[in-house]
Amino acid sequence: MSFAYGQIAQRLFGTPLMYDERKAEAFLYGLGSRVAGDTVVITNPVGAVDHVAGANGRPLAGKIGNRIERAFTQVNRLPFDVVDNVAIIPIEGSLVHKGGWLGSNSGETSYQGLQAQIAMARRASSVRGVVFEVDSYGGEVNGGFETAAAIAQLSKEKPTLSILTDFGYSAGYLLPSQTRGIVMPEFGGAGSIGVIMIHADYSGMLEKQGVALTIIRAGKKKADGNPYEQLSPDLAARWQGQAEIMREAFAETVAKGRRGRITKAKALATEAEAFDAKEALARGLVDAIGDPLEAFDAFVKEVNRG
Repeated sequence: MSFAYGQIAQRLFGTPLMYDERKAEAFLYGLGSRVAGDTVVITNPVGAVDHVAGANGRPLAGKIGNRIERAFTQVNRLPFDVVDNVAIIPIEGSLVHKGGWLGSNSGETSYQGLQAQIAMARRASSVRGVVFEVDSYGGEVNGGFETAAAIAQLSKEKPTLSILTDFGYSAGYLLPSQTRGIVMPEFGGAGSIGVIMIHADYSGMLEKQGVALTIIRAGKKKADGNPYEQLSPDLAARWQGQAEIMREAFAETVAKGRRGRITKAKALATEAEAFDAKEALARGLVDAIGDPLEAFDAFVKEVNRG
């Protein structure tokens, strides 16, 4: 496995993710064999989806120490587009914890960049309302709940609206659930309120290749969950428990953000299913089905009314 693929493996295997399962499956089909060094077999496929924000003509929108925020403050600039007093903040592609950029970069949006934009939108007197343009199948857990909390605080202070230009799944739904309203297109999708973890077991592959791997541990739990040994039942149970706790937090956050429209129990009852527009509306996951451009124009008019 090359160093580059090793970095990918660290972010993919043995760590909780808020990715829609179809996106995770697509990744494994595309890069799994290169990361693993051998053919990856998916025993229960659910139907992979190849989703890239901005593909097929879809339009793209525009931690510590707050480096991004400070950089824009020093040059007296706002790090997002503002149209008639309404800020536009994109949530697109794979969502990652840290990334010193704003907007979508190589198909990724960083929570770090989102938090900087949200903080500046809160403070800017020229911003009367904020629209989040969403097209994401989700991403990492770390940083997601903090970003959701920042959006919730913003929504208490200024009008906010999430416009799904296509899809809002998993972490890509967690964030818009904290705005005052959500609009999605007729053929978009929303939901996937759940957590996924993946463990790669290379032990069979190494045995076939005649490779004997020795792991020297100082501490019985050291190297638990490594990809060169079978996942122990105890660790599998522990990871399952962690995933369930995160799912509970996910559903609770959604229920708080969408108070009066969906409860925690109903969010959990979705069992991480992804829904089309009509079903998402019926379940209280979104507030309206409509054209994204028309929804934006209506929001701008409402924000500037009077």
